[in-house]
Amino acid sequence: LQWLRNPGPQHEKRTLFGDMVCFLFITPLATISGWLCLRGAVDHLHFSSRLEAVGLIALTVALFTIYLFWTLVSFRYHCRLYNEWRRTNQRVILLIPKSANVPSNQQSLLGLHSLKRNSKETIV
Repeated sequence: LQWLRNPGPQHEKRTLFGDMVCFLFITPLATISGWLCLRGAVDHLHFSSRLEAVGLIALTVALFTIYLFWTLVSFRYHCRLYNEWRRTNQRVILLIPKSANVPSNQQSLLGLHSLKRNSKETIV
């Protein structure tokens, strides 16, 4: 969630949001268009020319090929951005265990008891 809140430069955030909107908008359109093309191809096979049916099938294949290509390229781009962000935005906190040699009042002065663990931090 931290990556979504602050993924880096503002254009990366806009690109992610834009791609999500396009995906949610284009997916139903591609599905409906493909279904209509295939229904038209079936109708043309039964009642009309086979050439028009083949053209509609080719159109459906082209439509889904372009859709899948765009989806895979977009997904790969955002995964690459996320992996780059993970490499460059690591937070590590070193916790020192309680020691028998150090009195508890000195440990609290050091702030060892008051450390709050964040979900985005790695404990070593």
